[in-house]
Amino acid sequence: MKPLNPKVFGLSSRTSLIEDTKSITIVVDRKSRIIMKDGKRILDQANAIKKTDKRSVVLLTSAPVCGKTKSFLSNNNISIKSLN
Repeated sequence: MKPLNPKVFGLSSRTSLIEDTKSITIVVDRKSRIIMKDGKRILDQANAIKKTDKRSVVLLTSAPVCGKTKSFLSNNNISIKSLN
């Protein structure tokens, strides 16, 4: 896994991305819960990535994810993995 420049996809420079052979990972390393507002923002970022690159998008986070947000992201083909 190697870091990826988010500017290539038109994303904010504060967005943390990691590149793998099969997927592009959005890294969210924080303690507060990921809620629906964050899920919509993550979906927007994933859609921007998918316009440029056809690989799958994965969310890697250390924060707990709200159940409604988990189902929202999985329905939009974004898998969630734990950073810990």
